[in-house]
Amino acid sequence: MVIDKLKLVPHKPGCYLMKNKDGVIIYVGKAKDLRNRLNSYFHSSHTGKTARLVSEIADFDYIVVSSETESLILEINLIKKHDPKYNILLRDDKSYPYIELTEEKVPRLLIVRNVHRKKKKTRLFGPYPNVYAARKVVNLLNRLYPLRKCRTYQKRPCLYFHIGQCLGYCANNVPKEKIEAMEKDIVSFLKGNNEIVTDKLKAEIKKESEALHFEKALELKNLLDDINVILVKQKIEVHDNIDRDIFGYYSDGNYLSVFVFFVRGSKIAGHHHQIIPLIDDEGEELTRYIAKFYDKALIPKEILVPNIADGELLSDYFKVKVKIPEKGVKKKLVNMASDNAKKQLEDEYELVIKNEEKTVKANEELKEVLGLDKLDRIELFDNAHLFGTYNVSGMVVFIDGSPAKNEYRKFKISVDKNDDYGTMREVIYRRYFRVLKDNLVRPDLIIVDGGIGQMNVAKEVLDSLGMNINLVGLKKDDKHSTNALVTFDGEIPVEKRSNLFHYLERMQDEVHNFTINYHKQIRSKGLYASILDDIPGIGKERKKELLKKYKTVENMRKQSVEELESVLPSKVARELKDILENMKEEKEIK
Repeated sequence: MVIDKLKLVPHKPGCYLMKNKDGVIIYVGKAKDLRNRLNSYFHSSHTGKTARLVSEIADFDYIVVSSETESLILEINLIKKHDPKYNILLRDDKSYPYIELTEEKVPRLLIVRNVHRKKKKTRLFGPYPNVYAARKVVNLLNRLYPLRKCRTYQKRPCLYFHIGQCLGYCANNVPKEKIEAMEKDIVSFLKGNNEIVTDKLKAEIKKESEALHFEKALELKNLLDDINVILVKQKIEVHDNIDRDIFGYYSDGNYLSVFVFFVRGSKIAGHHHQIIPLIDDEGEELTRYIAKFYDKALIPKEILVPNIADGELLSDYFKVKVKIPEKGVKKKLVNMASDNAKKQLEDEYELVIKNEEKTVKANEELKEVLGLDKLDRIELFDNAHLFGTYNVSGMVVFIDGSPAKNEYRKFKISVDKNDDYGTMREVIYRRYFRVLKDNLVRPDLIIVDGGIGQMNVAKEVLDSLGMNINLVGLKKDDKHSTNALVTFDGEIPVEKRSNLFHYLERMQDEVHNFTINYHKQIRSKGLYASILDDIPGIGKERKKELLKKYKTVENMRKQSVEELESVLPSKVARELKDILENMKEEKEIK
């Protein structure tokens, strides 16, 4: 069937979708010439992940487009939509922190991650290698420059004012010129001009020493030392102050190692690296990786890439300069990134291979133990409640042994009592009724957190829906550690320290943490909501009107006092805003 279908594929650009025997899309790719690319899968020998992919292909579809740029856009959108299991590289959920200087009358310094949700005018600086580094820089600047710290203006100066880290903007009329001068210094510093801060500190140290204020001078000296530690950055040979990212790569034929330098202010501000299984052509994989990389990072003014990447296509896609340097300093920088990519693969190769082998072996062992023909997709459920209240359930999905976070689901349970069976009945029905209704992919195995009682309830629901899906439970010992798989035929002991044990434990921890975090969110919202009853001026009708308009108390907190005044009297609106902000601050401090 597949071979005959290949003859109909045109020599045109487009995207192709590989499917398994169940009709599930397992890989999405693009090509300049669809027929040649598809023929390469079925008329060539392969190894590693590519061989596994080809062995599972039962059918394929293709979409013809008019240009390579269109094919790249379509490919990325199709991968987002279908989340194919062999497009592993695009499941990397790493996002880097940025520092934001807010566009307010009196600005604040914040650490943010979802940079693409920000307005274009927002002042963002980064990326930073991790949130710890970003937080150190923000704390440093907050000590040096007394900007506003609170989210909303308070009725009177807070603690930050009394310790000299805020000028008390809520009570004092601070000159605009003073605020603008601080902003100017902060922006200059975050763009790479470290001297503007270090010179200021050195002058203050000298001043305090001459005044014989040695304790204050020592405090400032320690702060200067902190700066020198925090801001150690590697200088590079390009001094044009253009923000650019530099990509390098290395491949051994089975894996692709990608390394990126973030250059800001002519200095290396950080780096990123990732090792991924190589399925497609090296150039195609690298081009796809770079295109998807900026879903979670800001696009700089210039991107440097190796010659195997399609620089012209990426330039058209990003609408910024994507260069393939052929000589000079920039070529050296790309080579340096590639050297680092090679070193990362050499250093981590054994670990990557070992982890993959462990996962594959554990998944195969689980399949054999349970006597299953196929075990590609596993769905796991866990429940949480607080003395019968705030009942929730969570579902996580593992595909080929790896978590598929896009597939995770949360369930707020209507059962308002400590009833594990009732909770299990509801969540299983809701999940698999939706699977039937929307024709979603069925799992090969369902794992419930519990024993034969929970399993019987789940099976009863599945039978009522006419669904035959393999089902097991997890039995735990008195230390809450998994020690057996529960089947309808009895228990299957799981040897500790085995690959299977660690595999099950990993899945168990994942679903437990996911569910508990959701439970905390729901509980927090419930506790928040109860405070409306304690605010003078908010009775039954006003509470009803507020919740109808804003849905949650958290949404109320995000509103301005002026907006809240559309529902409440001015005094009550201000009181509500103050209480909600104070509760938020206390929660974050804890």
